[in-house]
Amino acid sequence: MAAIERIVVVTRKTALEELVQRMNSWAQARFYLEQNQVAFSEYEQADAQYRRAVDFVRQHLPSTVKQHFIDRDFLPTYQFREHDLVVTIGPDGLVINTAKYLTTQPILALNPDPQRIDGVLIPFHYEQVRSVVEQAARGRSEIRHVSMVKATLNDGQILYAINDLFIGQRSHTSARYLLQLGEQHEAQISSGIIVSTGAGSTGWLRSIVQGAWAIAYPQGHEQVLPVAPWDADTLWYTVREPFVSKVSQVNIVFGQLKPGQELVITSQMPDNGVIFSDGIESDYLAFHSGLIARVGLAERKAHFVAAQ
Repeated sequence: MAAIERIVVVTRKTALEELVQRMNSWAQARFYLEQNQVAFSEYEQADAQYRRAVDFVRQHLPSTVKQHFIDRDFLPTYQFREHDLVVTIGPDGLVINTAKYLTTQPILALNPDPQRIDGVLIPFHYEQVRSVVEQAARGRSEIRHVSMVKATLNDGQILYAINDLFIGQRSHTSARYLLQLGEQHEAQISSGIIVSTGAGSTGWLRSIVQGAWAIAYPQGHEQVLPVAPWDADTLWYTVREPFVSKVSQVNIVFGQLKPGQELVITSQMPDNGVIFSDGIESDYLAFHSGLIARVGLAERKAHFVAAQ
């Protein structure tokens, strides 16, 4: 690992902060929850714990290295530097959302609230911050490489994902598009396409396959689920609820993409067509008629500081 010149800490708003922002005041937020018979105390406790964790991290970062704290809302425009160490304080979604905006910078993920956050991608408790940051700064940390999926539009826009990309309609109406894989091509109508990495193969992709398997084998058969290592140079794709009609086919609905292979998807959706990453609908590219997406393995991997 290259020498660390700056520590960038990425935080996020708590559920209470987001609710207060939406309701315009703390009092309105409390009234709204209590009227709906939701305990306001749980929101308060989670908010207080997150603030304690952020304050602890702020106080225990090494003072010899430059530091910068940013909210995740600023990630799309933030200028990361080559020798940054990026520290996230939050759930797995924050880790994933941050990784998409990095190139070679390592990510050190801290769990601010282990009682509420499982943290599949978060190997460290926030109280470990000083020791793990110092170890990373000395270049003694183990780095785990995680493959990514990439969508490139014909207008030059690009979107990366750590877990998966969704290509389809923003609403629950059917997505219409032309799908090409190598020499195969066909028009499709479906609920959209999921393209998953190894890291995402136990998430959305797995749930789709499990549902389809249960329908095909209601009496029960051994399931063969697509699971790949996080650094695998393999992607999985599946078409959700493909529909056969006079103008649509269902021959390209599930499979793998190896390095150099890509799905070429031509939108036939006049409006509401989107490509979004990692289940975050606000992190999307518009995908309307006339746009063509090429989806395949990304040219770079994410770099996570791993527990030793």
